[in-house]
Amino acid sequence: MKGIDLSVWPPRLDRAYRPAPGEKYWFPEIECAPRAQLEKIIFDKLRAQVRYAWERSPFYRRKWQAAGVSPETLRSLDDLARFPVVQKSELRESQAAHPPYGDHLCIEPSQVARIHGTSGTTGRPTVFGLGRDDWERIGEAHARILWGAGIRPGDLVLICSFFSLYMGSWGALAGVERLGATAFPFGAGVQGQTLMAVQWAQQMKPTAFYGTPSYALHFADTARREGIDPRNLGFRILFFSGEPGAGIPATKKLIEETFAGACIDMGSTAEMSPWMTDGECFERKGMHLWQDIVFTQVCDPRDFLPVPDGGEGTLVYTHLERTSQPMIRFLSGDLTRWTFAPCSCGRTYPRLPQGIYGRIDDMFIVRGENIYPAAIEDVLRAIEGFGGEFRIIISRKEAMDELLVRAEIAEAHEPRRAEIEKVMRERLQARLGVRPRLELVREGELPRTEFKARRVIDDRDLYRKGTS
Repeated sequence: MKGIDLSVWPPRLDRAYRPAPGEKYWFPEIECAPRAQLEKIIFDKLRAQVRYAWERSPFYRRKWQAAGVSPETLRSLDDLARFPVVQKSELRESQAAHPPYGDHLCIEPSQVARIHGTSGTTGRPTVFGLGRDDWERIGEAHARILWGAGIRPGDLVLICSFFSLYMGSWGALAGVERLGATAFPFGAGVQGQTLMAVQWAQQMKPTAFYGTPSYALHFADTARREGIDPRNLGFRILFFSGEPGAGIPATKKLIEETFAGACIDMGSTAEMSPWMTDGECFERKGMHLWQDIVFTQVCDPRDFLPVPDGGEGTLVYTHLERTSQPMIRFLSGDLTRWTFAPCSCGRTYPRLPQGIYGRIDDMFIVRGENIYPAAIEDVLRAIEGFGGEFRIIISRKEAMDELLVRAEIAEAHEPRRAEIEKVMRERLQARLGVRPRLELVREGELPRTEFKARRVIDDRDLYRKGTS
């Protein structure tokens, strides 16, 4: 097959290969393969990946022996569901017991070419040790997926994300470089940097943008304050990760109207890089699961067995080309719904038609109703007069849960405050099934973010402590 040799594992890649700019697919024989043929490609890789981990990782051998499975258990793709899931807490425990990389590292420490990781804000930091060949394969995978999103060698890609331990920005950079486009790794997070980014965008005329949805809207607000219409900056494609906004219909529509460009939803988890393997094509009908790179199952959160076509569950990921720190049945905790219905782009991968719209631990229950922050965002952004930012505060008074939505009202719509408040309250109640308290604040009163937006505040623990 042109550009890739699948007769060996990991696949041997032709680093000089690149489709002609007019070609729709990077590897058409794989991306558009009939389902049976695609599953054979996946299964051949999966067998090699599982055998490799069994031979080189004490972590997996110990875990699988305890579960009564081994490489011999794997006789079909369906058999993968018999293998136990891997949770983030286990990775932290592995690295605490076997510092710094843990006993799931399958190469020698001297072969680690890059170190990334989590910040540790919610627990012990997790270290990602990546071999040089794995990093090249990440770049190759991201180039393929960016090609599917419409990026071409003639594009100039403005990367507005933190260049730190965070994998997102580095993965985007690797993909852009491998694809042959021009990378503009501007970064984010320094005071005044957004204004500089807007000024540079005016000067350099980038055609594509990468960051988080929240940051893109902050970028647009900064441009407007300078008298610059974001639509005139020339972004024809904006691709995102880090938070679910780009998959929320109202937010996607807002971004596309704000910049006059296509909003492309992408992203899995840092542990699973190449993280773009949940990634939309240019048709923008939900994220494809690029199954020959990372095999992904949507599973029931209770038993972690795959749900049927159209079912809702949590994403469970398995690397198929990883030699350094392979994740096999990694439990993401993200909630979604999948479909095997064909996409008009011609690719035969399953899709997440609504993107990733929640997390097992992000969902909260108020008076018996399951509520997702993404649903609140979708309602608010669809209302004319919404000021752009919101917060969700959950509290408990006299053993009764209270839901407060604090939302901004656009300055130009202040004369319609009563009308807008009524519309917001009615639509939120209809969507959520509970009547929230609503508090309108002035536009700009709630802080913006240059990274992942954190909009949920749960104060119920304060009530519990006060009554204990």
